[in-house]
Amino acid sequence: MNDIPMPAAYRDGFAKASALDPDLAARYVAHTRVGDPLADAAVESLAGSDQDTAHRLIQAGMDRDADALADAPEPLREFFAQEEPPAWFDESASMAGCRAFHAYSDLFIPAFFVVTLQNAATLISKAFFTTGRVTTGQGPRRIQQNTRHFIEIMLPGALDRDGEGWKLSARIRLVHAQVRLLIRESGKWDEDLYGVPLSAAHMGLASANFSATMLAQATRLGARLDADARASFMQIWRCASVIIGTPEALLFEGDEAKTAHFHKIATLCEPPPGYESSVIANTLVKSVPLIAGLESERKRRGMEMHVYRVSRALLGDDLADALEFPKQQTRGLLRWLRLVRGVDDFSHRVLHRRAKKWRGNNFVFLLDASSIDDLSYHLPDHLEAEKQTPW
Repeated sequence: MNDIPMPAAYRDGFAKASALDPDLAARYVAHTRVGDPLADAAVESLAGSDQDTAHRLIQAGMDRDADALADAPEPLREFFAQEEPPAWFDESASMAGCRAFHAYSDLFIPAFFVVTLQNAATLISKAFFTTGRVTTGQGPRRIQQNTRHFIEIMLPGALDRDGEGWKLSARIRLVHAQVRLLIRESGKWDEDLYGVPLSAAHMGLASANFSATMLAQATRLGARLDADARASFMQIWRCASVIIGTPEALLFEGDEAKTAHFHKIATLCEPPPGYESSVIANTLVKSVPLIAGLESERKRRGMEMHVYRVSRALLGDDLADALEFPKQQTRGLLRWLRLVRGVDDFSHRVLHRRAKKWRGNNFVFLLDASSIDDLSYHLPDHLEAEKQTPW
């Protein structure tokens, strides 16, 4: 990989990152030229099939229906023949991470949203801007799909081969491969400038955000997680990331400190946020009140400005300004949020019945926010979101 020329957009960032860790910077930039050979071959093998046939074959693979999958092209059968989950994944050890998520789901969900904004601040945004998946009326649906995936993988047994978390992770991998194919066929992407759309490097960066960075952001909001819970959470995301197609070379065996360092180097390699990042990040924020079902314009605006303020506090002024978020005062906000959460923790320990009801209501809200009645294994059949068959 190192013999392939560096995409031009990464040259300035690579010089900065190399001053801190030249080997890791080189590893990251090399992966910007790599897609996902296994998934790419699988979706390319379905290119001549109609939407219903492709869906039927993918469904057969998900369900391990050997008879139905026998009609599938060899690359698709190879995709579903992977040994999943990885042999190193310890289901029993994942319980601490699952419990931590459910104990602090009110903090993990905003942390999840903020790291999604951090993903948008990279060239990841350019691929999704090209499709219009986030910037059109499909924006709320994408957030719901992502939240649904997050909730599913944090349930016990979800990453077993027949678990919903495994299936949704594999679905994301195939969707990424299909989007990569559609972008390349469109002629709207310059790989010498940007690297491969939705590259292996970006899968690694997103994984680092959804694991180590999310833990850091949830902690800043008031989550109190012991070492076992943090390590377990990292392994859950490491496993999900492998299923999604992230190379192990960019996962660092799920070590939180090494992953956080990788995130720093990878972010330095990325070019500064541009127009696409700003549009997508602001669209994501404006989608939150719609997902919450707020009908009053005043309430929608109030929630929107609250999301902006908390996001700015977690992202920092420099990145929030680069994303063109409204100027707001955030001094003391995180300290106040941690104090409020600490008071809640204390009252929950004293008033167990209230705690049970509060956590139950909170989880019901999360399920409502991620509820999608027609989620299927269809792949996008057109580059532009507004011209796609619903998926």
